[in-house]
Amino acid sequence: MTDNPSVPRFEGGCLCGQLRYVADGAPSATGHCYCTDCQKVCGSGFIPFMNVPAGAIRIEGRTRQLVSPAANGRTATRNFCAECGSLVFGGVLNQSTSFTIYAGSLDDRSLFQPQIAIFDSNRPPWAPLAPSITRVFARLPEDEPNAN
Repeated sequence: MTDNPSVPRFEGGCLCGQLRYVADGAPSATGHCYCTDCQKVCGSGFIPFMNVPAGAIRIEGRTRQLVSPAANGRTATRNFCAECGSLVFGGVLNQSTSFTIYAGSLDDRSLFQPQIAIFDSNRPPWAPLAPSITRVFARLPEDEPNAN
């Protein structure tokens, strides 16, 4: 973690404030995931996400995890606040090399700048896809890591 003002800092957490994170540095990827798992877990047409390296994020608070099969045959681990149930981040604490921050959990959501769309073949007709977002793949390629 750094206190350098030129390094972007992303802070956020759950609805009740019991689960918090601070991430320093630019995310490796930002975008919208339209996979049906993300739609079901967040109750919307897509989930806005940011990927950050494990060494760049500090997480404090108790989590409840949902582990489910991922589209690539691996598993996806999503972390919710143990108190209020808010979906906050993806990844396994003390194991994952990167984490997925769900952008709705950011304190300052204006910092989120989506660049890509994944699983856009599953996008419901009522879910937006901004023209500035690059469609990376309609479905998960065999060799791609899980974005959740």
